[in-house]
Amino acid sequence: MSVYTPVSESQLAAWLKDYPVGAPAALEPIEAGIENTNYFVTTGQGRYVLTLFERLPAAEIPFYLNLMAHLARHGVPCPAPVANHADRLLSELNGKPAALVTRLPGRSVERPGELECAELGALLARMHLAGRSYPAYLENPRGPRWWRAAARELQPLLDAGQKRLLEAELGAQSGRRHPELPRGPVHADLFRDNALFQDGRLSGVIDFYFAGVDCLLLDLAVCANDWCLVDPAHDLRLAAPRVRALLGAYHALRPLTAAEAGAWPRLLRAAALRFWISRLHDFHLPRAGELVRVHDPEHFRAILEQRAAEIAPAWLA
Repeated sequence: MSVYTPVSESQLAAWLKDYPVGAPAALEPIEAGIENTNYFVTTGQGRYVLTLFERLPAAEIPFYLNLMAHLARHGVPCPAPVANHADRLLSELNGKPAALVTRLPGRSVERPGELECAELGALLARMHLAGRSYPAYLENPRGPRWWRAAARELQPLLDAGQKRLLEAELGAQSGRRHPELPRGPVHADLFRDNALFQDGRLSGVIDFYFAGVDCLLLDLAVCANDWCLVDPAHDLRLAAPRVRALLGAYHALRPLTAAEAGAWPRLLRAAALRFWISRLHDFHLPRAGELVRVHDPEHFRAILEQRAAEIAPAWLA
C-alpha cells in the first residue's frame, strides 16, 4: 500500500462521477505496505479506500474483488467493492486499473494476546467456510512457483549464507504440495496490520490482493508467524497459549484434520520462506514510488531458521 501513482483531487472528482458515492470531501494517501497505490477517500456518503493496481495482471484482479464481494455477502467483515454506474467493480484511473471499496472501522493491534488470536482464528474459519462456495480459481500467486522464479532473480544479489539457506529450504519444500490437505481461497497475507479491532472485537480484515487458492492451513501458519511470536523483536519462538487460542477458535468452527496437524511444522516453514523471499525481492529489486515502505528481510530469515530448528512447534493439543 505505497503511493506509486499520484492522484489529484480534481482527478478523483472526475473519476467518482461514475460511482454512486457522491463528491469527494477528502483524499489521503496510505503509506503502509509496498504493492499498490492506496488512498483513503471520504465523500458525503461514506468512507472508502481507492486502490490503483500497480503490478497485478488485469486478468487476475476480478478474482480478488469478487472474492471480497462474496465474503462480504456471507457476513465476513471485509471491504466490499463498490460497483460503478456500469455495474463494474474495476475501472481505470491515471492509466492504472482501479477499484473503490468500503473502509472498515477499527485499527490494528500491535501486541495481540490470546483473546485477539482467538478472534482471528474464528474469523479465519468463517472466511474459509464461506470461501467454499466461491467459484473462481486462482492459484496462490506467491506459492512455490513464484518462490523459485524470485530465487533465480535474487541469486546474484545474495551472500553465501543467504544462498545456502535459500537453496536448502527450497529443496526441503520441493514437491510438497500437500494434496491431502483441505484447500480453498486463502488471504495469505493476514499480518497484524491487515486486521482491524474495535472495542476488543475483530471488526475487519483488509488487503486481499495476495489471495489465492492454497492449503487452508497456510493462512493459519502465516498468522502464527506474525501474531504468535513470544517477542517479535527478541524472541521468535511461538507463544504456545496464543497459537492454541488461534487454532482452537478456528477448530471449533472448521475442525482441523490429522493430516493438517502433521503438516503444521512444514507449513510454518513454508510461510516463513514465502515472506523471506518476498522481502528479499523488495529489498534488492525495489520499485520507485513517492512513498515506499520496504520491510527488513532479516526478520523472516530469522523466523525461518527458528522454525527449521524447532522439533515440535506449538499445535492445538
